[in-house]
Amino acid sequence: MLSRLLKEHQAKQNERKDLQEKRRREAIAAATCLTEALVDHLNVGVAQAYVNQRKLDHEVKTLQVQASQFSKQTAQWINMVEGFNQALKEIGDVENWARSIEMDMRTIATALEYVHKGHLQSTCS
Repeated sequence: MLSRLLKEHQAKQNERKDLQEKRRREAIAAATCLTEALVDHLNVGVAQAYVNQRKLDHEVKTLQVQASQFSKQTAQWINMVEGFNQALKEIGDVENWARSIEMDMRTIATALEYVHKGHLQSTCS
């Protein structure tokens, strides 16, 4: 009888051991599935972040090229405006020079008229 009880006890222990081993394998399998699902989920996010980073890098390069072109164009515009201002100054200088010449010519013409009238009056008298 003791031997039968020992055998039953050992059989129950083996069953429990087997059940425990089965549950351990199931737990490991479930943990593995969960880990794979989490990694897959994270990989999707990482892949999207990588794609977004590449797009941003491309946009930054494009923006740098456009900013450089805009800077060059702005420098050209500034040079054109400075040239235009210089031309306006020169026109103003020519205008002042023309006024000065005109005033000088009027002064000379007035002097010549005065001399001519004085010369006419002296010959008439």
